[in-house]
Amino acid sequence: MEEYDIVVLGGGSGSQVATAAAKRGLEAAVVEPGSLGGACITRGCVPSKALIHRADVVEDVRGAAEFGVAARVEDVDYDEITTSIHDTVYEKAGNQESGLQDSEHITLYRGEGRFVDDRTIEVVPTDESADARDIGAETVVIAVGGRPMVPPIEGLEDVEFLTSDDALFLEDRPDELVIVGGGYIGTELGYFFGALGTEVSIVGRSDRLVPREDDDVSAVVTESMETYCDVYTGHEAAAVSRGDENVVVTAEPSDGDGGDGDGDGDAVELTADELLLATGRRPNTDTLALEETAIEADETGYVETDERLETTVDGVWALGDVLGEQPFKHAADYEARVVTGNVLDDAQQAVDYEAMPHAIFTEPRVASVGRTEGELAEEGRDYQTATVPYDAAPLGMILEADDGFVKAIAGPDGEILGCHVVGPQAATLIHEVVVAMDSGDGTVEAVAEPVHVHPALNEVVYAAFDELSDTAYSTAPDWRDVSNG
Repeated sequence: MEEYDIVVLGGGSGSQVATAAAKRGLEAAVVEPGSLGGACITRGCVPSKALIHRADVVEDVRGAAEFGVAARVEDVDYDEITTSIHDTVYEKAGNQESGLQDSEHITLYRGEGRFVDDRTIEVVPTDESADARDIGAETVVIAVGGRPMVPPIEGLEDVEFLTSDDALFLEDRPDELVIVGGGYIGTELGYFFGALGTEVSIVGRSDRLVPREDDDVSAVVTESMETYCDVYTGHEAAAVSRGDENVVVTAEPSDGDGGDGDGDGDAVELTADELLLATGRRPNTDTLALEETAIEADETGYVETDERLETTVDGVWALGDVLGEQPFKHAADYEARVVTGNVLDDAQQAVDYEAMPHAIFTEPRVASVGRTEGELAEEGRDYQTATVPYDAAPLGMILEADDGFVKAIAGPDGEILGCHVVGPQAATLIHEVVVAMDSGDGTVEAVAEPVHVHPALNEVVYAAFDELSDTAYSTAPDWRDVSNG
């Protein structure tokens, strides 16, 4: 059996721990059956945002006449779009694999890892002609990621369907598509396919799309998506069947909060060329044989850890989608840094998700950090809010981002509790608030007091926090009411 200082199960963000260990001269092993880089590189963030960028280009051309530019979309070479993106992301994954293989102190095992005991891993190679082998280490990191979840829908076993993994690299654009799932994956893909001309229907169990967002955000996204898709919120897919040349989805009313179908309204029957399931993701921990260890997981397979990300077995750590806490690549990278410090330097660092941002790449864009107004109200906490439309800043007026806004949320003492941005460059604008929450004094003054570039969209963020600021000479102008700047 080969012994290492550290074994990492998963070639995504977890491989960063192995790379850091190797730089210290420690011997590390990485076990990965698929492409390097994790789901983000080849099955998630990067290819999906590349597709959405193409949709943005199409939408910009279609809307050019509003800005006095005569242009129209003559044709969209769908196969060229998906092929070029596929080649790009898999080249990046290949480069990451080469980087690990070239490392002096890292051994890459191409296969699936299964626990034999707390610190022994059986590696079953992807090459079926090769033999399984055992490897071991005093330190093990579980970072095997997740995969699309397939819900129990009547008739699904007899119908071909797509998941978010499959939908990214289709050779042909579907003419009609039913998407089951109203979260961020379903809405992003709904925007992409709808913008490129597919007749899309989205079925979501809650009474609005992206229901985990702030209510004001969800309302805007739901209304906007109706431009690109037929939206059936408050419904859940009860049954599917195969017609002569299409798939038939029967959607029944839910309770509006994602319950078990006892809500008001009528059932609908939807037909399409393709069915896409975007109903969430599940951890890949069922492949690990955790029952052979003392590592504990909850009933859905998420690994239980302490605040330092150590599992119930000393020296075994976990990060990324197997935690179920923050299902984002940037969160996994942050968790990898925490685990690296705790493993290599005994830093005793605890994870802190209070300033963990996220973004949704629909049209309009969405970005959020901290708490929603609904969460705070449910907890009975005192808070104050300020919501400023994008056209409060000159550049927002120029971009004609009519449905864009920034909502700032603070406690009575000025502590920033949350911020929600809807509109162009939302994923960039949110970071001013993230830095204030994470590295500054965490108050609204940390955003409202610094000088902001004019004219730029960050003035919208400035204006929202200025409304909540107690600064004596706070004078952020409302540019809708200023005749000259």
